[in-house]
Amino acid sequence: MLELAILGFLYEAPLHGYVLRRRIAALTGHVRPVAESTLYPAIKRLEKAGLLVRATEPGAVAAPRHVLRLTEEGRRELRRRLAEPGRREITDENQWFVLLAFLRHLADPAAQTAVLNRRLAFLEEPTSFFYDGDRPIRAEEVDDPFRQGILTIARATSRAELGWLRDTLASLDGA
Repeated sequence: MLELAILGFLYEAPLHGYVLRRRIAALTGHVRPVAESTLYPAIKRLEKAGLLVRATEPGAVAAPRHVLRLTEEGRRELRRRLAEPGRREITDENQWFVLLAFLRHLADPAAQTAVLNRRLAFLEEPTSFFYDGDRPIRAEEVDDPFRQGILTIARATSRAELGWLRDTLASLDGA
């Protein structure tokens, strides 16, 4: 998730590490705070893999700052990751949101459609947070108001996303 976010934001523009960290925090910070101790090792891994480069620019007031830029290989890698997401990037809501934030960089509508269809298929599978044996339990079947809340909120969120997915897929098919 972190590497995808780094590649995605740098695909849009070269950034200083601090700005990159702020943008990633805005996208994922409500779920996982972005600490320097995780961001900078990820940047180093991507740099070592040849996916990004670091250039030094003079600072406006203080010491020189590092600007991060994607290489052409980094741009290809982002597009590959967008076109071929792993199962967790489709099924985990937080990873899905990061993928979705950059899916526009996958210029081929057929490739975008394929990714959205995978998410649609996942959401259409019957599921729940609670089960009676193998049968998913619905909110109306639960006496506990807190579990009922979880199920009600999840159903509303899923319905909203299903509606958006279907509308977006229809517009991509029409394009």
